[in-house]
Amino acid sequence: MLTNNKVHDHHECHDHSHCGGGCFIIPTKVLKKFAKDKKLSAKARKEFADAVKFEAQWRKARDVRNDVTQASQKLLLNAAPAAIPYPPHVSVYNCSHGTSLPGTLMTNPGSSADATCKRAFKETTGVAKFYKTVFGRNSINNAGMSLISSIHYGVKYNNAFWNGVQMTYGDGDGNIFVDFTKGNDVIAHELTHGVTQYTLGLAYSNQPGGLNESLSDVFGSMFRQWEAKQDVNHADWLIGKNIMGPGAIARGYTCLRDLANPAAAHCLAPQITRFSQYHDGMDPHYSSGVPNFAFYKAAKAIGGYSWKTVGQVWYRVMITSGHLPNMTMKQFANKTRIMASTLFPLKPAIRAAINNAWIAVGL
Repeated sequence: MLTNNKVHDHHECHDHSHCGGGCFIIPTKVLKKFAKDKKLSAKARKEFADAVKFEAQWRKARDVRNDVTQASQKLLLNAAPAAIPYPPHVSVYNCSHGTSLPGTLMTNPGSSADATCKRAFKETTGVAKFYKTVFGRNSINNAGMSLISSIHYGVKYNNAFWNGVQMTYGDGDGNIFVDFTKGNDVIAHELTHGVTQYTLGLAYSNQPGGLNESLSDVFGSMFRQWEAKQDVNHADWLIGKNIMGPGAIARGYTCLRDLANPAAAHCLAPQITRFSQYHDGMDPHYSSGVPNFAFYKAAKAIGGYSWKTVGQVWYRVMITSGHLPNMTMKQFANKTRIMASTLFPLKPAIRAAINNAWIAVGL
């Protein structure tokens, strides 16, 4: 199978300049802020500055993976292969603080003495189970694609990313950020970039970029709620709560983002909440606040478990719209309105909640 074979080219990916089609969890603006923070040591500031350089390299070839993915998807559709019935193979590699990907294969990752390895394996397996159980999706490409994670990337590397082929996690500096595998929502967020890559194929700038980031936050939040068996009223709706280090907490930051209150001061990366605040060129991590807030408002109005109602609507729009790299937020909003009526014809309250949520954020 072409898409399954595609994953094996990860051995060729020795630095970010070869890798595109994905995303980092921490926005560049946040990294730059700490790179200039005089309260941090010179060494710590350099670690943040280095993380910024990685993203700059990676941006140069961001769309290459997306193009390859879409070409292979078309071939797969034409060939109409049988879906693999068993769960995707999950493997973990150790970069041992280097930056060559994928690193050294870890044996028996599910029972490893390395807690980071064990977490990466457990939560990646959990995300695959979530997509299969809740949405009937077989891995991120819906064809059983192997899921590869690289851990201990770089020295105190303050980020995690999906590069179009695999997941990579830094250990954090231990002060502002801790080990990035500690956030199950972070893991689901990054893997969802893969799902978006294989469905809508959204570009990573302007409105499609904000939508791309939002889909990852929304499914990351749903996965966290699903694992904890939380309904919309018991969920805290935070993204990145479990990767905040003592230095971030001491500064009053409890999370990266908050779907329930995107502009809150306790967010390390606060976001806009209304479409009127949006402008082209905005970092997708910030413009994603608009669809994030709409999802939260719809889920709260409907009640119950987010993944059973509004999550189903969002997912169906992702998989039925085809390749739409330049999709606008308004187009996505309108598709969810239609999909709500299609999926839940006997529950007009679901469509009403989704419609009202979009109106509330200016869409």
